[in-house]
Amino acid sequence: MRTLHRIAALLVLSVVSACGGSSHDNTSTMTPPPQRGDLVNGPPTLVASYAPSDLLGLLSGNDLGKLLLEQAYAPVCSVSVYHMEYETVDANGKLAVASGALMVPAGSASGCTGGRPVVLYAHGTNADKSFDISQVSASDNGEGLLLAAVFAAEGYIVVAPNYVGYDISTVDYHPYLVADQQSKDMIDALTAARAALPTAGEPNSTDGGKLFITGYSEGGYVAMATHSAMQTAGMTVTASGPMSGPYTLSALGDAIFEGQVNDSAPENLALLVVGYQKAYGDVYSAPADAFADKYAPTIEGLLPGADSVGALQSQGKFPMAAFSSTPPTPAYAVYTPATTPAKFASVFAAGFGGDYLVNDSFRGAYLDDALAHPDGGFPVVTDDLPPADPTFPLRVHLKANDLRNWSPAAPTLLCGGSSDPTVFYFDTTLMQIYWEDHPPAVAPVVLDVDSASTADDPYASLKSGFAAAVALVRANAVLGGAGDGGDAAVLSAYHAGLVPPFCLSAVKSFFDAH
Repeated sequence: MRTLHRIAALLVLSVVSACGGSSHDNTSTMTPPPQRGDLVNGPPTLVASYAPSDLLGLLSGNDLGKLLLEQAYAPVCSVSVYHMEYETVDANGKLAVASGALMVPAGSASGCTGGRPVVLYAHGTNADKSFDISQVSASDNGEGLLLAAVFAAEGYIVVAPNYVGYDISTVDYHPYLVADQQSKDMIDALTAARAALPTAGEPNSTDGGKLFITGYSEGGYVAMATHSAMQTAGMTVTASGPMSGPYTLSALGDAIFEGQVNDSAPENLALLVVGYQKAYGDVYSAPADAFADKYAPTIEGLLPGADSVGALQSQGKFPMAAFSSTPPTPAYAVYTPATTPAKFASVFAAGFGGDYLVNDSFRGAYLDDALAHPDGGFPVVTDDLPPADPTFPLRVHLKANDLRNWSPAAPTLLCGGSSDPTVFYFDTTLMQIYWEDHPPAVAPVVLDVDSASTADDPYASLKSGFAAAVALVRANAVLGGAGDGGDAAVLSAYHAGLVPPFCLSAVKSFFDAH
């Protein structure tokens, strides 16, 4: 009996200890719930380190890199590239893990260590679900290579998210051109990167306090949205340099549906319509409400995916055209396709065909709303504002995500090319007009790399280099038998091949001055 009493006493003590006696200790060691901007899975993982000679070798084997080398570029710092994972949110505000690159300069040269400026970079549209911008040596990652070469090898710390929906992200869609979500993704990547600095491999390279924001194409839009969001939140931005972005989304959407179909419209529309449906829930009741019967059953899981758009098209899983060559009604024949501006007529025409993505009823309903509630910047400039009261859900959300709603307090450079067939240059000029009517604290610099130089033009040599690159593409096409004087070759190379290295160089010079 005495032994049983002792056992019972020990049991009581153990229960009391488990339930009350050590509760304070257990609470103190509990892991806090994840928060936006937290690093996931420990410090960032080193992917590779590159000496200046390594970067030169990679640049010489990449089309974008070759254009950069023609500008007499010479890297100074070694660069360590890390893959980091961090907490952010999806378009519905739910926590989601995303990933990105952290590029840290190092070396003995002046300006490679110590307190370094940070560049927060947003990448362009990509159909590859596995895309990881930290894989600098990959042959299809010219964007990541240019970042490492232009910024990190010149003493900038680079933070570049892959975005929700890519790489290790388990979110089954990409919140494409959703300003709130994508700006949060960028800010959370920056928070995680700052927590990771200094890295163990480069303990002498630290955040020096200056923050620059830039990005190209989709990333140009994301960069501007991020600058706006950070400014609203009272966060410090030293300067920004959005490049070739669809900032005036409402006007661009109207242009595309009204027959000025850009050369990547099927991919853009697939990402946009599905992304907005996932974000807002009211773009369609079922995919067949918006998409052609052939593609409606699979479209929601298609992009980003395992195959490129070209591969999907060759497999018959994705169309070449955005819209049917038959207009929704005879009244809309004038928009099917548009024929002006004439330099883009061939691009517009290619956006229509017998095998198309968006069905006639959806396009017709969009056009009905666009004509009843026109955008103030397209097809003619009136007040340069998004439509006051659109009712078609897609146009409602395009207006909500249009960036004609803010003016930067920090220096800003907008860079692009006026013959861009992918993101039309009017996106840049409409932002310029908006800011003329809503003056920023510092007047933005607007650069068309495809324009003639003016007296004392600080970008004269860059414009000359761009003109030479265009002439080379044209000449090679003519030598190859092109019967159009190389026009098609130039348009094909323009957005993804010709403009990026020149705009990136301009943005780098702009940041250097601040």
